[in-house]
Amino acid sequence: MDREKEYGQEKLDQNQKGKNIQLISIIGEVEGHEQLASGMKATKYEHLLPQLAKIEDDEEIEGVLIIINTVGGDVECGLAIAEMIAGLSKPTVSLVLGGSHSIGIPLAVAADYSMIVETGTMVVHPVRMDGTFIGVNQTFRYFQKIQERINWFVTHHSNITEERFTELMKETEIMTKDVGSILVGKQSVDEGIIDELGDLKSALRKLYCMIENKQ
Repeated sequence: MDREKEYGQEKLDQNQKGKNIQLISIIGEVEGHEQLASGMKATKYEHLLPQLAKIEDDEEIEGVLIIINTVGGDVECGLAIAEMIAGLSKPTVSLVLGGSHSIGIPLAVAADYSMIVETGTMVVHPVRMDGTFIGVNQTFRYFQKIQERINWFVTHHSNITEERFTELMKETEIMTKDVGSILVGKQSVDEGIIDELGDLKSALRKLYCMIENKQ
């Protein structure tokens, strides 16, 4: 239990509905194969993947609430977490607080139902990678493949089309020093990325309803 609290996880089982909910938080930067500098807030994928497997295996857990406030991070590891969330058989609801940027977008839409607070933001931009790559054509194709995977995941787990998602990703007039789009609250709902504007109580209410409809 102490380790779960350390990783930002709690069981929510004191509600009047009598539902056993697992809370997961994805905050800071998604840390991947390389360790981030000390002092940086991070969600470590090697911690989260086994916890998600444990949730799937635990018959007492009826649903999962995923709280997200992330600047993005490691693309490969972020997609791995998103695939794990999407593969859960338990009802899942995500709630974006603060922001869900970059690889945070697949993480938000991986849940069965997604919500965002009115002041929450989502930043859509092309994939970036750190490190040295040899070969111009090979590097371009590598980036393209990763971007295709992200686009496929987002468009197959939300209501935005790939054409529109690509337009937002390549926007040049919104971000002063970068390419991409910043969507605030309702804009992400209007674009079809997020399902609904909401807050903590509405996210839990939705999750209770999904659990009851599954039974």
